[in-house]
Amino acid sequence: MDFRAKIFTLETLPVWREQLRAERKKLAVTNGCFDILHLGHVNYLAAARAQADVLLVGVNSDASIRQLKGAGRPVNAESDRALVLAALQSVDAVCVFDDLRATRLLTLVRPDIYVKGGDYSVEQLPQEERDVITQCGGRIVVLGHVPGKSTSALIEKITKL
Repeated sequence: MDFRAKIFTLETLPVWREQLRAERKKLAVTNGCFDILHLGHVNYLAAARAQADVLLVGVNSDASIRQLKGAGRPVNAESDRALVLAALQSVDAVCVFDDLRATRLLTLVRPDIYVKGGDYSVEQLPQEERDVITQCGGRIVVLGHVPGKSTSALIEKITKL
């Protein structure tokens, strides 16, 4: 499969999700910036994929990252970040979204499992995201992370070179 075929829009996700349901496949969803891919991301995505039959990664758009992280971010454009993620074996589908929270994405696909990184606890997730998962009968899984591996740390290291 051409990895470019793993890129979906918010509009095409519901039909794709219905196909997964018809095939009785469990869907895990995670989301984030994934600005500069590093070992922490790769380990996390492999662990997220192990939670279900299929992994969808929601990618924050450039505009939403600027709101979340500041004017100097993202380093890589949303289309580049989406394609790099789609090329990973552990990732089955990717969708770029503009919102600051993943609520609309989660509502559209109603995942069986919502996966977040170890820098969160369930209680720290936005209530609206938790509510979507509860309403669709899904569950939230928080995975550990690789200490010292972060995009912010990489950017800091690069700027000191």
